[in-house]
Amino acid sequence: METLFDINLLSSTLRIVAPLLLAALGGALCARVGLFNVALEGMMLIGAFCAILGNYLFGNVLVAVLFSCLCVGVVALLFAYLSVHLQANAIIVGIAINFLALGLTAFALFVIFGNKGQYYDPNMKGLPVWHIPVVKDIPVLGDLLSGHSPLVYLAFLLAIALQYVVYRTVLGFRLTAVGENPSAAGSLGLRVKRYQYGAVLASGVLCALAGAQLSLGQVTLFAENMTSGRGFIALVAAMLGQNNPLGVAASSLLFGFTDAISIRLQGLALPTHFTMMLPYVMTIIVMFLFKDKAYLRQSGRIGGQ
Repeated sequence: METLFDINLLSSTLRIVAPLLLAALGGALCARVGLFNVALEGMMLIGAFCAILGNYLFGNVLVAVLFSCLCVGVVALLFAYLSVHLQANAIIVGIAINFLALGLTAFALFVIFGNKGQYYDPNMKGLPVWHIPVVKDIPVLGDLLSGHSPLVYLAFLLAIALQYVVYRTVLGFRLTAVGENPSAAGSLGLRVKRYQYGAVLASGVLCALAGAQLSLGQVTLFAENMTSGRGFIALVAAMLGQNNPLGVAASSLLFGFTDAISIRLQGLALPTHFTMMLPYVMTIIVMFLFKDKAYLRQSGRIGGQ
């Protein structure tokens, strides 16, 4: 039992939870303005591929992350144009983008890199690891909080910042008003579509960062469908957290901890297929226990626009 639960497990949880949290915050932002963004999975996958592609083209990790944000931003604008401007069913648009991302990244992987399955370059550098001064020398706490990529720290800082923005600023109140009653918000002079476009674009950037953490932070490669359903888990985390940024962070930690345990169990001679299904089993359990139907009513309303 001591080999299963230790400080390294908690440290790996923080690394694993970062992409989930970033994508879940993006989903929560969209829900705030009344959009059920099912395309988190596809945006994460495109973000992961474009981060590797940007690193390959420019040889700079920072530029690669920015390139990923730019590419996924275009996809996010496509989602916003179809679901907001053309009033298409947001759920169907999201599913279409997920399938598009799956096929497009596999096709681009073969066309650009000439590989099938995955691309790996041993000379490619991933995201740097930050060792926090003073904190790294503190017993136990240093092993837990120090030695992560910048995007891990950014994920938690963004959760705190968004908590403040949503509940303490005029912008946050306007976003909530747009999501709760678009007609009433419009009658007060708020440009509803502008806020929805902005939320979807911000969601795309967050998903790009999540994908970059997957392909340049946790590993330094791209594999077909490497998100493996993390975008859908992030969507559930946003629902479980009631679109409250700190609540979303807590629910993401739950799923990240489950994922970390599943990886640890693989080293204890347990069947790989059993350990790999644990995060998804937890997702199903959470959905059964999820009692608040407001989110589901909201998604149904949007889906029927």
